[in-house]
Amino acid sequence: MSLPPPTPVFAPTPDPLTPDRDITHAHFQAGDTVVILKGVADGELWGDSMRVIAPSWHTPTDEDGWRLRDATGGAQSYITAHARYLVHLSRRCPDCLIHLRAMEDCLLPKYTGRDELIDCGWYTTTALNQLVHIADRDGR
Repeated sequence: MSLPPPTPVFAPTPDPLTPDRDITHAHFQAGDTVVILKGVADGELWGDSMRVIAPSWHTPTDEDGWRLRDATGGAQSYITAHARYLVHLSRRCPDCLIHLRAMEDCLLPKYTGRDELIDCGWYTTTALNQLVHIADRDGR
């Protein structure tokens, strides 16, 4: 019997980088593996790994988005997300590495010495299965 993953500690933390990230829809392609960064665990960033499936309109931002599939399945197997929320896992992409490093520099010092799974509270999922960053939900 396997244990369920730990429930993250909710620690609302400002995300000054993702809302202003300038990344185009064309940056990602169907088949790419990406991560949606959500917080910190054991001194590293953590998030949900997804596979990019198909282009999709992202209603909350009124911009192009991507339909994503969670490889682990579950109740939320497919979501739609704006391209700026995503970071490549399947290839070494300079733009994504720069964003990842900036997120590490911004966040990791705030959680030094904490080993629990911390959800920074940046995302929510709408009734239409659209992942929305808190800055976009608040009328950005």
